[in-house]
Amino acid sequence: MRAMVFAAGHGLRLRPLTDKVSKALVPVAGRPMIEYPLLLLRHYGVTEIVINLHHLGEQIEAHLGDGRKLGLRITYSKERELLDTGGGLLQAKSFLDDGTFVVVNTDVIIDLPLQAAIDQHQKSRAVATLVLRPDARADDYGAIEISPDRRIRRFLSHRAPSSDTVGSLRKLMFTGVQILEPKVFDYMAGESSVVFGTTKVTYPKMLNGGESLYGFLFEGFWQDLGSAERIKEAETKLASGAVKLHYLKD
Repeated sequence: MRAMVFAAGHGLRLRPLTDKVSKALVPVAGRPMIEYPLLLLRHYGVTEIVINLHHLGEQIEAHLGDGRKLGLRITYSKERELLDTGGGLLQAKSFLDDGTFVVVNTDVIIDLPLQAAIDQHQKSRAVATLVLRPDARADDYGAIEISPDRRIRRFLSHRAPSSDTVGSLRKLMFTGVQILEPKVFDYMAGESSVVFGTTKVTYPKMLNGGESLYGFLFEGFWQDLGSAERIKEAETKLASGAVKLHYLKD
C-alpha cells in the first residue's frame, strides 16, 4: 500500500514563521511536523510515500531526501501552482493508482489505529473512507454526517439522495486522514480547472452519485497543528504524558 502526505500549503496561520520555514518543518515537541504522519504510516508498514511540494518545498526535500533515514521510500510531486487537495491528488495519480492508498494531512497529530480503518474500508468495499471524529466545533470545520451503518449521508451542504430514509445521522468532523481507491480519480475526470478540492468538488460528486463513501469513527487523540496556539496545546499534552502516541515507540 502507498500513501500521500499533503505538504504544499503556505501555512498562513503560522506566519511570520512560515515566510521563511516550510510549514511541514515547523517543530512540534522536538520533531518537524511532517514526521508525525510519516511515522504513523511507517508503523503500519506503509513505506512508499509521495509528498506534494509548493511553498518552500525545497526545504522539505532537503530535510527528508529519499526517506531512507526514516525507513521510508519518498518521492515528490512538485506543484508549480498550489493545486488544492483534488488537483494535488490528480497530479500524483500515476504513483497512487495501483491499489488502495492512504492520504494524510501534514498539519495534524492523530493517534489513529490505522489498520482498523483500513480493515473497515476493505470490508465495506468503500471507494473512500474518511476518518471522522466527534467535535463540538464540527460545523466550524465543516460537518459530515454518517448513518448507523457508517455511510456518509451528508457532506458539508450536500446530502445523499437516500439520506431521508436511513434514520438518525451523527454529526462529525474530518480529521485529515482518508483511505481511497483509484476509482476516486474517475470523479476527477473532466474538471475545468487543475485546481480543485476533494471536499468541495470530488466528494459531493461521489455522494450525489450514490458512491460508497464511508466514515471511520475515531474518538482518540487528534490535534490540529495549523496555528501556534494549537501547536502549543499539542506540545503541552505530549510533554505532560497526557498523550502517548503509540507509533513513536518503534
